[in-house]
Amino acid sequence: MALNRNDLITLAKTVAKANPSSQVAYSFGEEKFSYSDLNETLRNELRELAGSYALYRENKNTIFALIEETVNEILPIKVAEQYGKFAEVQTFAQGDKPVFKVKISAAARRRAKQFITKVGLAGVYEVFKLDGKSYEIQTTAFGGAAQISIEEFLDGRVDFADLLDVVMEGLDEAIYLEIETALIAAAEGLAASNKHSGAGFNEAQMDRLVAVADSYGKSTIYCTYEFAATMIPSSEWISDNMKDQKWNNGYLGNYKGHNVIVLNQSYTDETNSTKVIDPSYAYIIPTGSNEKPVKIAFEGSTLVDERSNADWSKEIQVYKKLGVGTIITNNICVYRNTSLTK
Repeated sequence: MALNRNDLITLAKTVAKANPSSQVAYSFGEEKFSYSDLNETLRNELRELAGSYALYRENKNTIFALIEETVNEILPIKVAEQYGKFAEVQTFAQGDKPVFKVKISAAARRRAKQFITKVGLAGVYEVFKLDGKSYEIQTTAFGGAAQISIEEFLDGRVDFADLLDVVMEGLDEAIYLEIETALIAAAEGLAASNKHSGAGFNEAQMDRLVAVADSYGKSTIYCTYEFAATMIPSSEWISDNMKDQKWNNGYLGNYKGHNVIVLNQSYTDETNSTKVIDPSYAYIIPTGSNEKPVKIAFEGSTLVDERSNADWSKEIQVYKKLGVGTIITNNICVYRNTSLTK
């Protein structure tokens, strides 16, 4: 028996939240199921709605609502999982001003000079102070599309579970790119004592930056796998345990007592020629800082529509309003390894 609309949306959200590689059983209703069972159930349910062009045409509003509600709930969660250690993520109603309150302590306020960046790939986001204690981020619409032909529908080669994966991944990457752009722009404004740029990994320079960030609280290093793989201290520091860790993981998960958080990397197209995140940057940020430097605002609901092409294929278009900005203080440091390229 087919699921009702509410159960179908709950199922889609459960699958979107789950980790495909995990062996954990996920709750659905009063029972627990594996990820593969839930995913296959979702595929079967969507085939009932869109297994043919006639079914798709009849049920497309239900399918669009399913995509919209799933993206609305899951996208902010996925972004927070990737950048939540140093990014504050908030969701605002349509038409509300995305205002973030500054939460810097009095001690930090005396020591840290703040500045706010104005950046954005999709246009210049006017990020401005309102009263010294809060500021607004302007949002704009980000869009993505997935094309599915009638033949692919009828042959069963593509279904809407695949489409949802493509849409979510595309929006994830667009947001990550905006975050990276904001951080790089912010790095340009840091004092010379808070940054280093040079070819290769310089242990002394990294130690200097870590010491600066540590003066505001124990710091964590955020970078891509490529950068982390270069962070090898001098030979006298290398132990057998560190060698095993480097061999097994490709990088050291701890640099002289500081956690190294590896950010997910991906590519802008199927050729794997252009990376989403510039691997040359590493960000050293005090853990537990009262003020997270990156601000991400989601505004309103996700919008889904379709476009019919001349060959009768369908282009499912998804739009989400968001804005990204940064508020940077002199407790944050940036190391750039110019030998790593995007």
